[in-house]
Amino acid sequence: MRAPRYPHLVASATICLPTYNERENLESMLRALAPLGVNVLVIDDNSPDGTGEIADRLAEELSFVSVLHRAQKEGLGPAYLAGFKRALADGAEYILEMDCDFSHNPEDAARLIAACESGADLALGSRYVPGGGTENWGRVRRLISVGGSWYARTLLGVRIRDLTGGFKCYRRAVLERIDLDAIRAKGYAFQIEGTYRTLRAGFTVVEVPITFAERTAGHSKMSRAIVLEAMTRVPALRLAALNGRL
Repeated sequence: MRAPRYPHLVASATICLPTYNERENLESMLRALAPLGVNVLVIDDNSPDGTGEIADRLAEELSFVSVLHRAQKEGLGPAYLAGFKRALADGAEYILEMDCDFSHNPEDAARLIAACESGADLALGSRYVPGGGTENWGRVRRLISVGGSWYARTLLGVRIRDLTGGFKCYRRAVLERIDLDAIRAKGYAFQIEGTYRTLRAGFTVVEVPITFAERTAGHSKMSRAIVLEAMTRVPALRLAALNGRL
């Protein structure tokens, strides 16, 4: 195996990579992440297409890969929470969220880690700050994403431009401070809730410009139920904050 490009990150950074029916992308993604020198935790929700078996095979071959098998699909949020707890128990200083479908550029993970090394408590890969953007998105998809970020930003009273993005790097101190067990969101509202709880706890959040590309293999997990959850979870978070429960 090639020597890591960022050898100081091997012991301190773990990318949590949730998977459900990602057999077309997983091996390519793990090999693309190898040069960064980070650990990768694959969190598979009992994928019926055999993704979990592929992950086990690659974990035997690639020393930086480990696998967490979950009994069933419960949503993005519970998968990430399980991954966070495993990464914290394993001693990671930086814990990242990342999609397995190459919507997120593997090389950008190093930029998020660098932002935290430079002082940020949470670094967000942002599509909606100068230098960020999207590729191959239709008008409806972009409207949902931009509108969702605006809706959450307005109701929660924060300045973060991309609250719905799922490419992040947390310092372990953040995940140790916020109450992970209190997070209820299961879909993309999980991203909003994680960032909002981080801000409410007084941590520093920065946005790092990225380009988000539409997946070319596999199928999107976006659904009407996920959008509806985000619409209802955001005002619930604001109300909890106003009542001193957050």
